[in-house]
Amino acid sequence: MNRSGWLRAGVLGANDGILSTASIIIGVAAASSTREPIIIAGVAGLVAGALSMAAGEYVSVSSQTDIEKSDLKREKQELIDMPEEELIELAKIYENRGLTPETALEVATQLTAHNALEAHARDELGIMELTEAKPLQAALSSGIAFTIGGFLPVVVAYVAPLNTMEYIQYVFAILFLIVLGIISARTGGSKVLKPILRITFWGTLAMGITAIIGHLFNVNMV
Repeated sequence: MNRSGWLRAGVLGANDGILSTASIIIGVAAASSTREPIIIAGVAGLVAGALSMAAGEYVSVSSQTDIEKSDLKREKQELIDMPEEELIELAKIYENRGLTPETALEVATQLTAHNALEAHARDELGIMELTEAKPLQAALSSGIAFTIGGFLPVVVAYVAPLNTMEYIQYVFAILFLIVLGIISARTGGSKVLKPILRITFWGTLAMGITAIIGHLFNVNMV
């Protein structure tokens, strides 16, 4: 998987792990006077979320793989049925990228002679070895990242005082999300301010709603 692929899956998994697990813990903590149900809910949310994230990513990327295979099969048949039209189409792609018609045709001719399907897959369909969908890698990346991210709020739930659990959990979750945002921004080569603001806003909203729901039920979980 190329950098953008594993970075997307990893960041998404870790972000969801932190946010969803912390939200569950905050919601249960708002309706509980003991630590045990909070820990149980956090661990259950962590396990279920990691499996769900991995399965969802696997299905999603598998669908992308199926589409790529279908496109390659169709392109392979077109190269057999109408090679001249495909050559002109490839040359037109290079011409649109700035080459002169003569140069574009020469490049298309040489690449077709070398590996016609590879040339059309790369330049017409946008399918390359580096960008080819890999479902298992995406699933493992998301599942492991979710587990790592979700483990952090569970640790906080173990050590934070019960009477301030919701507030401490929120503060640490936001800090974890900010650090994750900085790492992903630095790795991806983008600015850090916008990801931090986005993470803080949506993280606060999600955890705030779950805390309100926990208080509204007003159930003492023991």
